[in-house]
Amino acid sequence: MFHRIGQFVVKRAWWVIAAWVVAAIAIIATAPQLTSSNDESDFLPKSSESIQAANLQQQAFPAAFTPNGFLLFERNDGGRLTEQDKGDIKKVVDGLTAENIQYVKVIVSPTADPKIAAQAVSKDGKFALSSIGLDKNAPQQNTDTAKKLRADAKSLAGGTSLKVQLGGQMGQTLDQSDSSKTADTLIFLGSFVLIVVILAFIFRSVIISVLPLLLIMAVIMPTSNALIADATKLFGLKANDTMSAILIVVLLGVGTDYFLFLMFRYRERLRAGEPRKEAMVNAIGRVGEAIASAAGAVTVAFAVLIISSLGLFKAIGPALAIAVVTTAIASLTLVPAIFSVIPERALFWPGKKWMHEKDGARFAALGRMTQRRPGMVALVSGGLLVALTLAGLGYKGTFDLASGSMPASKESMVVQSSMQKAYSAGAADPSEVYVTSTNGSPLDPSQFPAYVQALSSVKGVAEVAPSPVESHDHMTADFTVTLKDDPASNAALDTMDGLRSSAHKAAPAGTKALVGGMTAIEADINSAMDHDYKTVFPIAALLIMIILGLLLRSVVAPWYLMVSVGLGFGATLGATSLVFQHFDHQPGIMFMMPIFIYLFVVAIGTDYNILMIARLREEAREGRDPRAAAYEAIKHGGPTVGSAGTILAASFATFMLAGNVLFSEIGFSIAFGIIVAAFVMAMFFTPSLTALLGRAAWWPGHQEPKPVPPGQWTERDDLVPARYRTPQ
Repeated sequence: MFHRIGQFVVKRAWWVIAAWVVAAIAIIATAPQLTSSNDESDFLPKSSESIQAANLQQQAFPAAFTPNGFLLFERNDGGRLTEQDKGDIKKVVDGLTAENIQYVKVIVSPTADPKIAAQAVSKDGKFALSSIGLDKNAPQQNTDTAKKLRADAKSLAGGTSLKVQLGGQMGQTLDQSDSSKTADTLIFLGSFVLIVVILAFIFRSVIISVLPLLLIMAVIMPTSNALIADATKLFGLKANDTMSAILIVVLLGVGTDYFLFLMFRYRERLRAGEPRKEAMVNAIGRVGEAIASAAGAVTVAFAVLIISSLGLFKAIGPALAIAVVTTAIASLTLVPAIFSVIPERALFWPGKKWMHEKDGARFAALGRMTQRRPGMVALVSGGLLVALTLAGLGYKGTFDLASGSMPASKESMVVQSSMQKAYSAGAADPSEVYVTSTNGSPLDPSQFPAYVQALSSVKGVAEVAPSPVESHDHMTADFTVTLKDDPASNAALDTMDGLRSSAHKAAPAGTKALVGGMTAIEADINSAMDHDYKTVFPIAALLIMIILGLLLRSVVAPWYLMVSVGLGFGATLGATSLVFQHFDHQPGIMFMMPIFIYLFVVAIGTDYNILMIARLREEAREGRDPRAAAYEAIKHGGPTVGSAGTILAASFATFMLAGNVLFSEIGFSIAFGIIVAAFVMAMFFTPSLTALLGRAAWWPGHQEPKPVPPGQWTERDDLVPARYRTPQ
């Protein structure tokens, strides 16, 4: 099939190129705008308790609001706020209120009411906190409102002794947006430069080092983004700022991977003396199945995330699947069409030795080592994976996404840090316990003190407001609970378990309790992640095994290939835990890291295993015994896997240029995982196990190699047993 595709693409190259241009323009021109959200609650199912609590709040307390942001006031000299300062604070708040800034519903003055001041002014008298509520119709990415509030507040405070800073969700969204734009630029530039340099080093060619990236940027990336926007709108999915950076690296990395798979085979056929067009047809015919199977495995692994409980992964999985499918189709049609119309001397210019195969001494030596001692190679490479996997048992997740995705110097992070020191650590995002009647009768206020006492006795609770706020119909009461720990910390999550348990058990007869707030949202995310680990991973593994079985016509090889990939996942998580939790002394790794490692190490790392196992099967079917096949596969497939792995790992390593913990963890873990996938799993573990299993690895598929036909003898066929040679 792929040979026929190659013939069509090469014979009608200009038609293929024109079709791609027309299709890309049409898709891009008609695509909607892709919007994103950083509100973690947007990614939870409606059945989550925290979402039910938020809905109850809107119904029972329509005039109330959960603060979307905070203005933190303090003196420039760090001293206690004076009466003059408090008057200036009121002027700033009144001035902002008078401006009627779009989407701003209310700005609460921290000094206007003694009851409010008791909570809004810190105990040491050095800070005052003004809460900001937005209209329910405010867009999620509301950076314009946040930007105006921040700028106007500073302007109104000018000429006073006050310093005012914007924090909370609004400030974090604004700072996160700025950080994401900077990160995207750094990641794109870093990836681009690295890929150009590595391709130039491998092929010594100007066109080859630049043209693939230009195709990705000019055609594949805009087309993929447009298709993703269509799918996001069609299926009502949610996007996140992190997704744009990941898409950049996936498209650059995977696109370059598939290009290398094709280009190495194309050059190999040219070196065998085939004419340019025939060489491209044969290259597609030989490597097309591996590219399609690799893309299929990656696409399945990504697409399975559609069954995730979290909206973030529901969106990012299909988005990446669309990107990979688009890239794979382009790699088998657009890229070969363009390269087939470029004369080989121009394509490889200014390199002069591209027609002469290098001795491949390094990879040949690695292949020879595996050929001679496959048991030792399997033991050492497998032992390394197992040892690192055991280190992964110390993994701890953390949910402080804002701190992890932005430098500590950002204004919203400074506000968060100051609030945690000046107030209770949980004051920035107190939890809310809603008790609502289920029998149609109003609540009995005489039962409130006992309920407050039950909530206050929970370990980790700093204080509970003594008098709850009742709804107008007296059917619902809101108990504000302040935790002792940072609302995004693991300690707060532990407290949430106890708080929910006590809130549910102590609820008066005829009522039910719902616990909401940011910590509750993160607790629900944690539960959803546990669900996803138990469902998404096994289903993805099963589907990938089916694809491998169809590719290899074997029921044996897919099993040890998936064991290899599983060990690669564990080794990557273990190494990341060691580096960030033990060496960098972080309290934990960002909660989504296991999913990201799954996305790229398991999914994309399977590419290299597929390429290597496909070459092993090809060599075995040409008549080589299992150990000789391992030697040939490593010698000739090793450079492709090594180059592709190096490029993709280097691309992801550019995430560490972003300057925040989240991207540093993503960059390190995925770069390390891809290096493991390419240089440990695909280069050593898979070939050595295949050599040890021998022909049993291909059961029940082709057990006997096919004879080498006359006229297709190569310099490597001295390794083919005589009984499989066809006389010439």
